Amino acid sequence: MKKITIAIDGFSSTGKSTLAKQLAKHLGYIYVDTGAMYRAVAFFAMQNGYIGTDFFDKQTLINSLPFIKLHFQFNSELGFAEIYLNEVNVEKEIRTIEVSNFVSKVAEISEVRVKLVEQQQTMGKGKGIVMDGRDIGTVVFPSAELKIFMNASPKTRALRRYDELQAKGQNVSFEAVLNNVEERDFIDTHRDDSPLVKAEDAIEIDNSSLTKEEQFEKVLLLVRNITKSI
Repeated sequence: MKKITIAIDGFSSTGKSTLAKQLAKHLGYIYVDTGAMYRAVAFFAMQNGYIGTDFFDKQTLINSLPFIKLHFQFNSELGFAEIYLNEVNVEKEIRTIEVSNFVSKVAEISEVRVKLVEQQQTMGKGKGIVMDGRDIGTVVFPSAELKIFMNASPKTRALRRYDELQAKGQNVSFEAVLNNVEERDFIDTHRDDSPLVKAEDAIEIDNSSLTKEEQFEKVLLLVRNITKSI
């Protein structure tokens, strides 16, 4: 079966990563979580005091980009690749609500996007890749054979994220998570550089009432139909 590029875009907490991991594992493809890359840069900015609740030293972060090294390393126990920031595994650290509060602001910076998009395009040169994010089908891989755009209501997405954080032992209120989801939606769709939009040829999936299994089977059928036709 000929390998293709699968681009999955959509709003935060729509389960993009879950679907991408399922597809990559089933198809034997490489999975790249671009959101983790932006989260790692945001975490770097937090660690170094470049960003906080009432300040953001964008220029210093831009100047520090040459010193930010990111790579993914497969974890056989988990079944997916984890992200490393300057040779340190930060997979757990980047998933907090604190990082979520800053990641969209960091992703607005053009210089950050240029650096990460270049890395992402290099990763996907050989096809056989599933990549999820905000601009995969519009900027990173505009010629991807399959583009998916995922959506769900803000409350549905906030509840999923809240349950996930609670399961990890993080003490956070549902209201705080909902506010974070709505704020990220606004920033992601209104930024000047590569805003979150549905590619013209993307297939939109609203998974508000779909199970993970139903969603997976629906997209897998799309993959099979495309690979048969090329």
